[in-house]
This record gives sequence, C-alpha cells and structure tokens, in this order.
Amino acid sequence: MGNMWYTYVTNPDTAPDYKNPPTFDPLYGFPEGREERKICATRQQLDRAKVPIQKRDYCVDYYMKFLECRQQHFPRVWTHCHHQIHDWEHCQIEDTVLRVKEWERERRLKERAKRKAKQESMEAME
Repeated sequence: MGNMWYTYVTNPDTAPDYKNPPTFDPLYGFPEGREERKICATRQQLDRAKVPIQKRDYCVDYYMKFLECRQQHFPRVWTHCHHQIHDWEHCQIEDTVLRVKEWERERRLKERAKRKAKQESMEAME
C-alpha cells in the first residue's frame, strides 16, 4: 500500500514507471561498471525442457536444475531435490531485492534531479 500511495498520490512526478526502461544511465555512479546478468540456458533448451513463460527469468538455470532433479527422483522430490528448490528460491529472492534496489535508485535519482532543477531555478531568480 505504501508504494502505491507514494507513486500515485504524494509523488507521481518522481516515482519510477516500472513499465518503461530507466531514465538515467545504468552505469551512472558505477566508475568500474556493473556486472551484467546472464542466463546460461538458450531458448532451445528452455523449449525442450518445457519451461513455462512465467518462469523464464534470470533464475531459469536453477529452475531447470530442479526440473532435471524432479524428473530423476520423481516420487521423492522433496527429499532428493530440496537443495535445487532452495537455490531456485534464493535466486528469486535475490532477483526481487535487486529489482527493488533498482526502483529505489531510479526514485532517488529523479528526486535529486528535481532538487537540482529547483535549486537552479532559485539561483536564476536571484
């Protein structure tokens, strides 16, 4: 509820739009650059493994390891594949944290740009 209130009621001008790409340079503030996120699986491998569209994210490699383990140890999936499930869930959590951090970074940069523009307009008036 809090982020909806912030986005649509109190600060609609500085809230990032999650449907559009970031407005600021992704490398801004990272002098050495950022590590690029990669997916090891190819589209053909995903199609062959019949991975659903909603599972095709940056954690799909862990999900495919779980699917392979599930196929090998079917009746006792939890006893044999709990490490793969844990790795996949951990990747999902890390991905969510990263997306929240990116949203927060975009919001802070927008607020900074708004403050700078306000300060420049105040200086221009003087």
